[in-house]
Amino acid sequence: MFSFGPQIMDEGVRFRLWAPLQPAVWIIIGDRPPCEMLAEPGGWFTFLSGDARHGSLYRFVLADGQEIPDPASRYQPDDVHGPSEVVDGSRYSWVDGAWRGRPWSETILYEMHIGTFTQAGTLAAATQRLDHLERLGVTAIQLMPVNDFPGRRGWGYDGVLPYALDSSYGRPEDLKAFIDAAHQRRISVFLDVVYNHFGPEGNYLPSYVPLFNRHHKTPWGQAINYDDEDSDLVRRFVVENALYWLEEFRADGLRFDAVHAIKDESGEHLLAHMARTIRRATRGRHCHLIVENEDNAASLLERDEDGKPLLYTAQWNDDIHHALHRAASGEAFGYYADYSTSPSVVARAIAEGFIYQGETMPYKGAARGQPSDHLPPTAFVAFIQNHDQVGNRARGDRLHKITPQPALEAIASVYLLCPQVPMIFMGEEWKSEADFPYFCDFNDELNATVRKGRREELHRLPGFDEEGADTLPDPTDETTFLSAKLDWNRREQLGHREFLELYRHLITVRRAHIVPLLDTMRSGGHIGSSRQLIDVHWDLGEGRKLRLIANLSHAPVATDLPQSGSLIWRTQQAGDLLPPWYVCWTLEDEPLAPERQVAQ
Repeated sequence: MFSFGPQIMDEGVRFRLWAPLQPAVWIIIGDRPPCEMLAEPGGWFTFLSGDARHGSLYRFVLADGQEIPDPASRYQPDDVHGPSEVVDGSRYSWVDGAWRGRPWSETILYEMHIGTFTQAGTLAAATQRLDHLERLGVTAIQLMPVNDFPGRRGWGYDGVLPYALDSSYGRPEDLKAFIDAAHQRRISVFLDVVYNHFGPEGNYLPSYVPLFNRHHKTPWGQAINYDDEDSDLVRRFVVENALYWLEEFRADGLRFDAVHAIKDESGEHLLAHMARTIRRATRGRHCHLIVENEDNAASLLERDEDGKPLLYTAQWNDDIHHALHRAASGEAFGYYADYSTSPSVVARAIAEGFIYQGETMPYKGAARGQPSDHLPPTAFVAFIQNHDQVGNRARGDRLHKITPQPALEAIASVYLLCPQVPMIFMGEEWKSEADFPYFCDFNDELNATVRKGRREELHRLPGFDEEGADTLPDPTDETTFLSAKLDWNRREQLGHREFLELYRHLITVRRAHIVPLLDTMRSGGHIGSSRQLIDVHWDLGEGRKLRLIANLSHAPVATDLPQSGSLIWRTQQAGDLLPPWYVCWTLEDEPLAPERQVAQ
């Protein structure tokens, strides 16, 4: 039983609120008069109602008369400022009760934003599209945050009620039905969780909880209190939240947003405590924990002697994205300035995960990262698009709009067949024409602040053009949100259909030829000596190697590199000159197999 939120019992519903900064707290259930809650040791207030039940609405009242929702509310039918609703999670009947998840090595991720994945923008509508993902060949869905955020639209990273499903997406049982339906198709579901900050609207916690630590700062202001006085229950609040999604909703894993902004100087860092607690609680099933970490801390990704993660399973690998993006698009603006198109640099991201492993970034002028070449490739999630890398462009334009088709196909065949775990951003597989700009829906005052701040920031973002500055999308306008909805009808149109088939085929090749090799790779790849080509191989034991040779440039390159073994995939035929955007994957030191031309 969880410490936070209403507890449904035989004798009724027990309401609990931790409010150590308040002398007294009342509760209003439905339209009844307020009832004073019982003060208990440690700053807790409780109230047992024999009349409350599933569906009952309630709200707490602080000593100054302020009405607040339950910080551990399971559902907010009227958004973050409205009353909370009692939800009996045991009422949902699971279909696939035997599901225990899939091994990480089989993972092919698909990042999804529920609000823009379909025109309806609901979990029920997204469930109807799961057959597309099954046919595509993905084995795991990564949902952008679904917990309650203010307004009717947003990316989800400004949430304020971490236990409540955002009502614009549906009810809690809709999320369970979505996950249940995915499991029936042998597709895992991961949830994105945010424990580095709370959003700017609807966060009532500071009124009654020591939520912030004045000694630490983050990009969003004061850090959450994970290591100061009364931090034990703040830590428990977020750890139990992670377990709530994994146990109540049977999610297969979590992606932790921007963990570098989680400040903790206690004896055991929250991240270590979080991972160890989850691994104990989910023993006996496949549960995968992914981090986003700007610091590139390889220490979070270490393995035990059997190759199993000690803490976190993998990290989103921005370095491989930046290297492949710059090679294909030619953009050197903003943060891409620190990423060279040199074959050896790109090869390092493919072979070892991080490009910067303690070295100083020339434009930022700061050291970054830890050595990562000892880690297995599956400790990294590779991608050429995601919500950040598309949405944090000035216009939110997708990669195919700024990249030649041959270059796009080349880097797709690199990352989808790379031993790192690939992640597709929704609609990428058919070159969706829908952009993915940043959008939000705060109150009028905050909307004005966001509009002004975003405009000031745009000139520093990739894709900014001074001449078109007046036509850039307004993040607070509903039309910006609507423009991000996927254009499903285009899937079967000329140019889109062929690209979709390419992705399906690459995924089929990966599942047949790459996935079976991954468990034998205990460390990173090895970079060849070529200065003009990407030449990387991974040892498979007994003299066998997986090898990548690629020319990610606009010009043909002469080569004397031997190409032998069994062909897995190549973009085109080659002779002494490797043509532009040439990619070839082989298994070497095996009898030469009959040549198979898979794609032109």
